[in-house]
Amino acid sequence: MRSKYQFPVEILGVVLGIIWLAPFYLMIVNSLKTKREIFTDVLKLPEELTLDNYFQAFEELDFIQTFFNSLLITVISVAIIIIFSSMAAYALSRNKSKTSTILFMLFVAAMLIPFQSVMIPLVTVFGQIEMLNRVGLIFMYLGFGSSLSIFLFHGSLNGISKSLDEAATIDGCNKFQVFWYIIFPILKPITVTVAILNIIYIWNDYLLPSLVINQEGLQTIPLKMFFFFGEYTKQWHLALAGLTIAIIPVIIVYFFAQREIIKGISEGAVK
Repeated sequence: MRSKYQFPVEILGVVLGIIWLAPFYLMIVNSLKTKREIFTDVLKLPEELTLDNYFQAFEELDFIQTFFNSLLITVISVAIIIIFSSMAAYALSRNKSKTSTILFMLFVAAMLIPFQSVMIPLVTVFGQIEMLNRVGLIFMYLGFGSSLSIFLFHGSLNGISKSLDEAATIDGCNKFQVFWYIIFPILKPITVTVAILNIIYIWNDYLLPSLVINQEGLQTIPLKMFFFFGEYTKQWHLALAGLTIAIIPVIIVYFFAQREIIKGISEGAVK
């Protein structure tokens, strides 16, 4: 029997879905229009479908080079975050002491520190040691991405029995082998979650790259889009086409990994 509250909840869900999809509709539809059509009616479907806007935006963005820059920084950063965060969470989870508890709480507390409060001293220090480059940027992402990642890994590790560690140790495995061959494969759902959350954050980040690698040829997609919008402020058909191209990779990754994300977050939060 349907609850009397079910129908209003379903209506609310539909309304919220429409509100959420509206910006995507406006972006995609208007990216297929001419400049004249956009200023005539932004809600109307295009009179004639054309991909000329996308071809021009692709060329103006130097998309292949820009995409490679974003991909390189994102893949290396996420891989390093997963490796270091998982190992740190394992050490904190398996070695119960006052010190490990304090360290874990410090990592959790670090999630509350806004980047804007540390960006000037951080960039100043990295500038003094000549690390305002891709390597420095990746190192910064490791620092900013570790807190949430350790928190999620730690939650999942608490749900894995220590008897697995003990059995592997009896079989002759050292701590490194126990983690990488026994424990880490079990962490697949939360690893995918950590990867996707950091991919979305790093791929879409504008502020940190603008402070560290704001140089021609090294710019990431968000950084390039900033200058692209500045150049084509009044040419929304090109700006929206460029924006659509920029968000497609993240949407594809999220679409294929969404089940693992939800599963991983649930495990990391509850266990």
